Amino acid sequence: MSSIEKISGLLKDELSAAQTYQQILDKLKEQAALGDTESLFPIYENHKSAASCLQTQILELGGTPSQDTGAWGAWTKIVMGSANLLGKQAALMILQEGEKTGVVDYEQAMLDQELPWDFRSLIETKLLPDQRSHIRILDRLLESL
Repeated sequence: MSSIEKISGLLKDELSAAQTYQQILDKLKEQAALGDTESLFPIYENHKSAASCLQTQILELGGTPSQDTGAWGAWTKIVMGSANLLGKQAALMILQEGEKTGVVDYEQAMLDQELPWDFRSLIETKLLPDQRSHIRILDRLLESL
């Protein structure tokens, strides 16, 4: 698998995460249940920023970034179904699991010596710390329920 394909997989994850957070935020606003979950908006923005960084990396490597969430688009449907049926706590738990999966994916990518050094550095200094921060925020939100 080429570097572009590996980074494209991470990009699809980020696009899916942003899409999922957007839909959760929309649903919570619709239900007038936003409250303390306003702290989800910066996570949403962070995923959009991460997607942009990954798109730039793909372009720099000569590839064409995807705008598609691919198979991860199904993740959004699962989250939204859970949020609708089980409420805010279930939605937050599913988001948290998605963030934990993201940490694992970034940790594996950071160790991949075939990926460009500057990209692995971006993971280590920005993308991975952001994912870990998202988990801490979701932990706090879940504890407050």
